[in-house]
Amino acid sequence: MIWTIAIILLILWALGFFAFHIAGGLIHILLVLALIVGIYQLFTGRRGV
Repeated sequence: MIWTIAIILLILWALGFFAFHIAGGLIHILLVLALIVGIYQLFTGRRGV
């Protein structure tokens, strides 16, 4: 049972890595931009009284 799940996950990972490689790069770029915006908001956001 565990081997079947492991093989299915490995196949899905390989398909995602090779078929959607460009989309994966786009997701990483969006994550980096979200992190930069979050840090910017942390430093320039509203301050407590």
